[in-house]
Amino acid sequence: MTATAPREAGVGAAGSRVAGAASPVSARLRIPVIAAPMFLVSGPELVLAAHRAGIVGAFPAPNARELADFDHWCASISDGVTTGSAGSGAWAVNLFAHRTYQRLDAEVDILCRYRPDLVITSLGAPNRVVDAVHGYGGEVFADVVTVAQAKRAVAAGVDGLVLVCAGGGGHTGTFSPLAFVPAVRDFHDGPLFVAGGIGDGAAVAAVETLGADGAYVGTRFSAAAESLAGDEYRDMLLAAEMADVVTSRAVTGVTANWLRPSLEQAGYDVDDVGAANFSGDLQGAKPWKNLWSAGHGVGSVRSVTTVQAIVDELAADRATAMRRLAARAPDTDHTDTNHSTGAVGRGPEKGES
Repeated sequence: MTATAPREAGVGAAGSRVAGAASPVSARLRIPVIAAPMFLVSGPELVLAAHRAGIVGAFPAPNARELADFDHWCASISDGVTTGSAGSGAWAVNLFAHRTYQRLDAEVDILCRYRPDLVITSLGAPNRVVDAVHGYGGEVFADVVTVAQAKRAVAAGVDGLVLVCAGGGGHTGTFSPLAFVPAVRDFHDGPLFVAGGIGDGAAVAAVETLGADGAYVGTRFSAAAESLAGDEYRDMLLAAEMADVVTSRAVTGVTANWLRPSLEQAGYDVDDVGAANFSGDLQGAKPWKNLWSAGHGVGSVRSVTTVQAIVDELAADRATAMRRLAARAPDTDHTDTNHSTGAVGRGPEKGES
């Protein structure tokens, strides 16, 4: 199989099983990255910093504890993105569509006043959101963890999908993107982003190579200077490695990745699984208030720095990865297949004759 460089979103042969036409949101981004909406971590400051840096900044609606707070957050972000220093990015709100979540309709009403570029649904069907957001000209993405969910979301009229794969922080999927992306590309040629363990620019380029339009990056931004994470959470992220990430349904009833030291401090039994429940005060009474999540890309968190610095590094690493892959693509007129190694067009390594 010949290697090809990742293509820019929206560029490719018609009818090919690669990324579809770029959405209005993704077409204007510096790099195809969404700073993932992280519970109790993403707030207006992080969203605006991401917008200035040229990516999508997103926050989960429940991070604003009261509806009045949610209204205020949306107003402050809407005002912020219209200033001269707003950047080339976009802003998004993540809505919980789970049947037990009681604020959804009120949150949709508020969103229709402030008109975020993108609304991302999770933990439930997007049907209650699509018409309202399309009514003001916004886009709707649905995050999904199975092919069946993806098909239902497409049937509901969403513009794009976020494939939540194994390794994502917080609520996560179980499928490998190597299989999940092509399976969804069989029936969806619209915007497609991949979440799960993506912590550097090379991983962004990798999912583009698979046929995705871009990547969800969460844990890498958790320790950003603009995030809502406290010092103890940041310190735990800096000290953590991939082996410190535990996958469990014990906390919320939904499969999620958590930092093991956080669970241990809380005396949590990761085998004690209850039913999913997103009703009531998610920030106050729920058990995850003082539990901290991270994905398999936690090793990429090496310092507390700004969103702009993180995006600069992601962009540089992505460009390097794309050049490296392009350089490996063989001249189609002089392809030499090494059957013993499976390599295609492999030249001599250093020291070989």
